[in-house]
Amino acid sequence: MNLPTFADVQVGDELPALQLPPVDRTTLALFAGASGDHNPIHIDTDVARRAGMPDVFSQGMLGMAWLARVITGWVPQKQLRRFDARFQGITHLGNAIHCNGRVLEKLELDGEHCVRIELRSANQFGQTKIVGEALVALP
Repeated sequence: MNLPTFADVQVGDELPALQLPPVDRTTLALFAGASGDHNPIHIDTDVARRAGMPDVFSQGMLGMAWLARVITGWVPQKQLRRFDARFQGITHLGNAIHCNGRVLEKLELDGEHCVRIELRSANQFGQTKIVGEALVALP
């Protein structure tokens, strides 16, 4: 991985996007096992329907993990200083999620050169699922 430098990065630069395959039950079950989030609304159709949903749907933290992959595909995880997200929509089965990021600001914080990144995930219909921001230190 070629680590971007503070001098080379400009406001408006796009991070490499992440395109994911459609969400399926296997993905939800694997994430439940890996994360310990065994909320049945994400893995049991009957529970989801009793809650008024058409079927199970993705864990919010899975969506946040996908956004984090945009950052860690660009710089090593150790460069991440802050990561915030706001959930704006449910990711249903069959949603093919696209995640992207863009440099909003260059700044110095606590003696480190940093960039503030805006992040967004959306499904194949352009419906926003999660928006967020990250602060990344760059050499």
